Amino acid sequence: MGYWDLPEGNACVEKTWITTKFGTALGLVGSAYHIVAFTPESALAGLQRATNTTVTMATMGAIFGMATCLSAQAREAPDDPLNYFVGGCASGIFLGARTHSAITGTSACLALGTLGFFTKVAKMEGWRITGPPKL
Repeated sequence: MGYWDLPEGNACVEKTWITTKFGTALGLVGSAYHIVAFTPESALAGLQRATNTTVTMATMGAIFGMATCLSAQAREAPDDPLNYFVGGCASGIFLGARTHSAITGTSACLALGTLGFFTKVAKMEGWRITGPPKL
């Protein structure tokens, strides 16, 4: 069962688990590219870099999933795209705290919140990015 198959505002643990797995996968892929592009001095340094990136991305996925679901429950508006803005913004704030940078946190909050908002709007309205046009 996928993320979009579960009802909004319900099954918070399942949705959070799915977003955590997705964040973990993105962290692993991103850290692999980073290690290839910027070769670490030792195997231990490479392992630390991969672990750091993967755990950060997994945590951001978990924060997004939980914040989105809890926002939907608290606001009693399960299909509102604003819930996805809240989840993305919460993930961005975590990234800012992780990097000890208010500018990074603010920018990531706005960027990830906007991305989450438009992802939900696109899903609700049936936007297509690839494939043949719908006639």
